[in-house]
Amino acid sequence: MEAAGDEERPLLHHLSTELHQDGVSRYTNDGTVDVNGQPAVKASTGNWRACFFLLGVQFSECLAFFAISKNLVTYLTSVLHESNIDAARNVSTWFGTTFFTPLIGAFLADTYWGRYKTLVVFLSVYIVGMLVLTVSTTLPWMMQSSNHERVKKGSFFNWFYFLNTIGSLLSTTVIIWVQDNVGWGIGFAIPMILTSLSFMVFIASRRMYRYKAKGESPMTTASQVVVAAARNRHLKLPEDCTTLHYPPSSPSEATFSVQHTTQFRFLDKAAIVSPSTQEKKGVATSPWRLCTLSHVEEVKMLLRLCPAWASLLVFFMITAQMSSTVIEQGMAMDNRVGSFTVPPASLASFNVVTTLVLIPIYDVVLVPLARRATGEDRGLTQPQRLGVGLTLSTLAMAYLALLERNRLAKAAVGEAVSIMWQAPAYAVMGVSEVFTVIGMIELFYDRAPDNMRSLCTAFGQLAIAAGSYLNSVALGVVASATMWIPEDLDNGHLDYFFWTIAVLSALNLLQFVLYSMMYNDNVACRQRHRY
Repeated sequence: MEAAGDEERPLLHHLSTELHQDGVSRYTNDGTVDVNGQPAVKASTGNWRACFFLLGVQFSECLAFFAISKNLVTYLTSVLHESNIDAARNVSTWFGTTFFTPLIGAFLADTYWGRYKTLVVFLSVYIVGMLVLTVSTTLPWMMQSSNHERVKKGSFFNWFYFLNTIGSLLSTTVIIWVQDNVGWGIGFAIPMILTSLSFMVFIASRRMYRYKAKGESPMTTASQVVVAAARNRHLKLPEDCTTLHYPPSSPSEATFSVQHTTQFRFLDKAAIVSPSTQEKKGVATSPWRLCTLSHVEEVKMLLRLCPAWASLLVFFMITAQMSSTVIEQGMAMDNRVGSFTVPPASLASFNVVTTLVLIPIYDVVLVPLARRATGEDRGLTQPQRLGVGLTLSTLAMAYLALLERNRLAKAAVGEAVSIMWQAPAYAVMGVSEVFTVIGMIELFYDRAPDNMRSLCTAFGQLAIAAGSYLNSVALGVVASATMWIPEDLDNGHLDYFFWTIAVLSALNLLQFVLYSMMYNDNVACRQRHRY
């Protein structure tokens, strides 16, 4: 499903002249269809009309997600009476599982169901899960057991994350207050109802969307390239890349151009036409022995995303702290602000407010200014955005380590530190997430092969999952090897753990900078051939 619309590409099938008015096509030129399987009409599908419905669904989904995630560690420690280390590990594991499952959905969307049907199925599962969670909190017996459109697309990603943040703001203020002061059942019921309503709106607006035709499995294609390259490892690569295998010209492909790259040249062997293959001219060769060069280049595109993906793991280890150990740190601080008592999880609202303020400023003011200076459509390149975000997240962890050292010193003499000292860390992480998360979404969407965009977007979510799992493992190691995070944080050294994460983040930033420099060099030196 293409709500915002992709860059225009030639139709995969020739449309008759009756589909045109005054020589200008009424239909999209990218192969998308409407809900009835007919060529999508530009005027009535896609663009911002469809985006508004998608953003509404995203808003409700994020409100529900953050209503659970932001206060989950409090629920586990205060209601289910888990220890600090167990609660932090369980929250990280829950986060990891939550962001791992989109990989399954992406595979089904790209290969079998299409994006719209996949969303319908998984939103239904989401609502059922919310219903079970809400009911479980109200049953005592259960509680006792437990370019043009390209530029628009860039803006869409910014506002997509903006709506995420609005949902997070309401969750960290209103919903968390309801959970802590009214009841967990009502606190979970509100987002469940909103998610159900947004689901119905999503279904009702199905005629406005553009749908991508399902193709061959991208995972199968990638596997075929790897296997064919291994089988042809004894063959010598030709000097002239035009001798490699590519589909014969046809009306649907004559207008496409494939750009050959010299990086990962071993994979080019999957497209070598061997003498034995030439002798069987006219007979179809198994794709597990001979692949088209376009498929080879798609696999190369995936490999180029791997270093950036790896760089995100430590970043999402840090974001996992904001929903686990940082909240536990807040529980050990003075949470009285005047006559108000601030729930530790509500400090995340500083993260949210910073994001809400920055995204419109970035999209409306900073991007046009940066565009004039850099010539980039979106102001900064995706590696530049990621680099800024990684730098800020490192500084945030260093600040939290210093804050914890100061808190321990005050606690030793019977004094308490105000929880409001956590606010700068949340604010800096808010800025960091604007640069990193939006940059990540754009990176894994724009640099993905056309038929693997759902899968590559899910790989971005997989980075969040892997970072959360990595954090859970790190907490397990800390629990077994040290006493840094005991039940009473005054007797531990949470600051040591924060410093460890900060050092890892600094090393991660260094390798990301080196990767970006090498990537830019490869782009500059890349030899491109059209055929």
